[in-house]
Amino acid sequence: MIGYVPWHPTQDVDVAVTPTLPFAFRRALPALVLAAVSLVAGCAAQDPAATRDVFDPYEAENRRVHEFNRGVDRLLVRPVSKGYTSVVPDDIETGVVRLAENLSLPADIVNNILQLNMRGAFQDGARLVVNTTVGLGGVFDPASEMGMAAPTNTDFGETLHAWGAREGAYIELPFLGPSTTRHTYGIFVDLFTNPLTYVLDSPESLIGTGAGVASGLSQRERFSETIDQILYESEDSYAQSRTIYLQNRRFRLGGTAGEGYTDPYDGAAGGGAAATTALEDPYDE
Repeated sequence: MIGYVPWHPTQDVDVAVTPTLPFAFRRALPALVLAAVSLVAGCAAQDPAATRDVFDPYEAENRRVHEFNRGVDRLLVRPVSKGYTSVVPDDIETGVVRLAENLSLPADIVNNILQLNMRGAFQDGARLVVNTTVGLGGVFDPASEMGMAAPTNTDFGETLHAWGAREGAYIELPFLGPSTTRHTYGIFVDLFTNPLTYVLDSPESLIGTGAGVASGLSQRERFSETIDQILYESEDSYAQSRTIYLQNRRFRLGGTAGEGYTDPYDGAAGGGAAATTALEDPYDE
């Protein structure tokens, strides 16, 4: 997600293909993955607050990053997204979003296998085959027209959750926005989990990156009203975005969200969690 576009390396419009890595770096991949896996124990050793509470020990730093991200969104992402969607025809824009989603499916398959979710891996694999062949690389979506299951849109952060790693502290990342300790580790590992990264050479490998950026701009404009309300109209945009992200992420992972969740900035944020219930969630995964 750039600024506050719902664009993580794994989500609805996830960017799953990165430029081809140098050979020496590829050889180091097993060690990197092993190191990432070892972080599971570190995450589990943390002692964050209960699931329905906010564990935000880095709030001062997070708020500074949040203001930086707001500036990036205001000066760059929002105007560029408006220009992109106004110039590009709707059919092409939709095709690019579908292409980005299709290119993210190999990473979803890998994560489903790591989670022992073989049903999800099979469903994503079948969708990938159909949309890549009949759908001309994913520009079209015959899989949905055939009634096939929606993509799982999983990520390595969810894999860590399945392995028992705890959520950890809330973190706001520059350009990427809301995250947690566990999800941040997942974002890093997801840079290497898509098999297409090692199959496609440059410049073909840049297609996924470009499609992901364009898809993110489309999503920023699609959720423009909601995002603008959160970032520029709420009394405490940091607390609002944190609440929305944590509620959505915990709900997706099967935790408790919504009921019983109390935002400590409830008064300052103009209603806190309750105030966000009427908003369409821009972080919907």
